[in-house]
Amino acid sequence: MKIALLHYSAPPIIGGVESVLAQHARLMASAGHEVRVIAGRGGVFDRRIQFVSVPLLDSRHSTILDCKTQLDKGLIPQSFSLLTEEIAARLKPALTGVDLLIAHNVCSLHKNLPLTAALERIRHQPDSPKLVLWHHDLAWTSARYRGELHAGHPWDMLRRPWPGTTLVTISAFRRQELAQLLDIPADQIRVIPNGLDAARFLKLAAKTTELAGKLDLWNAAPLLLLPVRITKRKNLELALNAMAALLARLPEARLVITGPAGAHNPANQQYFADLKSLQSGLGLENSVAFLADLQPEGLPDEVVADLYRISDAVLLPSWEEGFGIPLIEAGFSGIPAFCSDIPSLRELGGSGVSYFPPGSAPQQVAALIADTLEGNPQYRQRSRMRRDYRWETIYARHLVPLLEEAQ
Repeated sequence: MKIALLHYSAPPIIGGVESVLAQHARLMASAGHEVRVIAGRGGVFDRRIQFVSVPLLDSRHSTILDCKTQLDKGLIPQSFSLLTEEIAARLKPALTGVDLLIAHNVCSLHKNLPLTAALERIRHQPDSPKLVLWHHDLAWTSARYRGELHAGHPWDMLRRPWPGTTLVTISAFRRQELAQLLDIPADQIRVIPNGLDAARFLKLAAKTTELAGKLDLWNAAPLLLLPVRITKRKNLELALNAMAALLARLPEARLVITGPAGAHNPANQQYFADLKSLQSGLGLENSVAFLADLQPEGLPDEVVADLYRISDAVLLPSWEEGFGIPLIEAGFSGIPAFCSDIPSLRELGGSGVSYFPPGSAPQQVAALIADTLEGNPQYRQRSRMRRDYRWETIYARHLVPLLEEAQ
């Protein structure tokens, strides 16, 4: 599909709507759509996405600002009709071949009313693309704009329905506002929330992003990290059995074991094979990931650090430790730790760690983890945001159905 996204400005101009528009454009391009961005200011921000400059779309264009100064006083300048015609004439070639036009905020704010009027004119033409009006902000419901809005045309374009268009808001609250403003049922308005590029925000290495996608770590709830080499003294069979018990209560739980088999004891390879058999016997193939299967030589330090950033807790069930560096790493990462109650870990962890005897029943360890995390509002918020508000999730859940209906 050929899709155009329209706004006053676009990246590299910095702004909330500009950021959302860019994410939408990138995701659509990645899905194979032909995407162009039409704006008054901005430039090429992704080589796959065409940028079309129409300067009069810019809300800060001097001519548009002069017009707005009069409009804010309730006066319609003589230039309004001419500007509307000129913008429509310049938009027309920019929309050639476009199947779907997504207009961000230009039909809900009064920052460039000649543009709004031009868009209304274009949409009535027989060869115009299907139109999605994406409302981030609403001028008519905002107290700060009240003195700049007046009865009649062109201000009423922002508070009456546009038949034949698809309406989108970014929250249920905004949908209710828009439904009341337009006097239409709320179920005629889609809610598509904004999101976050998690990999960019967390500055994850490319390898970390690859692993998180391949192992579906973003949807884990909780995501537990066991950052050790595979050796007998790490008591990894307790971790696997505890995971089997935990899944009965938290079916989306995942455990990542980062290290390869210990390098200094040939018996460690047999121990790894035994753990893999236990994993299979417990049905944990999709819930426990041995990264040694994917990276036998071990992970770079920066990827291990990344895994702390996306995990919810550290699990350390060792029989024996001389120190316990993962407890320090968990502390620096701001995530809880569950570990064996052995002298070295008790000395290091103090009262800031949740302990269990290394010979505990798996159900006891599972209950400790579940009770602690379910009672932690930071964990609940973290896992919900990770699951629901990554851009990839929002695209799959919301944008794909929108685009399919437009075809």
